[in-house]
Amino acid sequence: MHPPIPDRQRRYTLFVLVLVFTSSHIDRQIMGILGQPIKESLLITDTQLGLLTGIMFAVFYATLGMPMAMWADRHNRRNLISFSVFLWSLMTALCGAAANFMQLLLFRIGVGVGEAGSNPPSHSMIADLYPPAQRATAMAIFGTGINWGILLGFLLGGWINEWFGWRTAFVVVGLPGILLAILVRFTVIEPPRGYSEAKASPVIPPGFWEVVRFMWGNPVLRHVVAAGALISFTGYASIIWIPIYLVRIHEMGTGEVGSYLALMIGLGGALGIYLGGRLADFLSARHGEHWLPWVIALANLIAAPLLYLAFTAETPMGAIAAYAIPAMLGTVYVAPGFALIQNQTPVEMRSVAAAINLFITNIIGLGLGPFSVGFFSDYFTADYGQDGLRYGLMTTLVVIAWGLCHYYRCGQLIRSKATGYVSAT
Repeated sequence: MHPPIPDRQRRYTLFVLVLVFTSSHIDRQIMGILGQPIKESLLITDTQLGLLTGIMFAVFYATLGMPMAMWADRHNRRNLISFSVFLWSLMTALCGAAANFMQLLLFRIGVGVGEAGSNPPSHSMIADLYPPAQRATAMAIFGTGINWGILLGFLLGGWINEWFGWRTAFVVVGLPGILLAILVRFTVIEPPRGYSEAKASPVIPPGFWEVVRFMWGNPVLRHVVAAGALISFTGYASIIWIPIYLVRIHEMGTGEVGSYLALMIGLGGALGIYLGGRLADFLSARHGEHWLPWVIALANLIAAPLLYLAFTAETPMGAIAAYAIPAMLGTVYVAPGFALIQNQTPVEMRSVAAAINLFITNIIGLGLGPFSVGFFSDYFTADYGQDGLRYGLMTTLVVIAWGLCHYYRCGQLIRSKATGYVSAT
């Protein structure tokens, strides 16, 4: 048996991991608020802007997450996280020195390489610290790092760009992460693997393809991974392109846009992701685990029509008002989805399972979401002028409906398994 971990230490570890997740999303999502100034400064197209914020970043981020997760299941996860924070923070600061599209693309790839080593080991550590009954809430607290990162990235990036330019904004948000890397390395303690399940024997991690076969053979995991990837498609696309849409079409300043979105996506989204996790834990504890995916489905069912109103609004305040609720609900999928992956996966393969999930989510969501909107924006601009961006954004709504079908089916499978009937699909 492992010695007990004090509650204070568990809370501190979770707090630092939230800071890490926050830092990664400051450095990742700042491209949204700086997108229009970068486009004008470097004379690039929306498709190129989509490459910077989407597919090229995501390919390296998601692909390298696999070997790093394999390493994390075998070695010290804290040290990997610390190195990763250092690397992505340095690469973010260097973005401010980019003289052209190719240089900025290489630095953004460097950010993706750094961020690849953070999420899977963080998920694994949280799962070791918190038992299944508390895991969605812990993942929700961790997941608020997305929103705190967007809040700080949009707020700082928007106003620093107006005062000093987009290059200075990259430097200001990047350098503090180096101090965070030192904090992780010297103050966070690596928890024993399997601690929350009281595993007494050593945990032996399986090979990568064994984890792949396990996940493919579990229909619940197949549906939750597919659903998360599809829902994140619209989420990542909106976070990157809504600020550009408000600056370009509604002629708002980056500071003003950053302030509004910092409140809506930052504070509102953090509240949404936390309450979503708490609600998922509450309903699953009383009515069954199938409510984990169904809570996500309900949130997106509410958000989809409001997103349409935001994309078609004629006034800036109309767009902002319509986007307020979707901004709060947009990341509800994170905590229940992460918890489902960990709940359905044996302890010895959790980092790799999280990495596989993140690989698929990030290639489809982070990679194709922003890139697709940029591509369709350029395509529709030929006929509709700057309103082409509206139509590019509206293409993402079809993907939400597809994702909702997977979440509903995932809940059905979990409920059927609990009642003794198991489907193969």
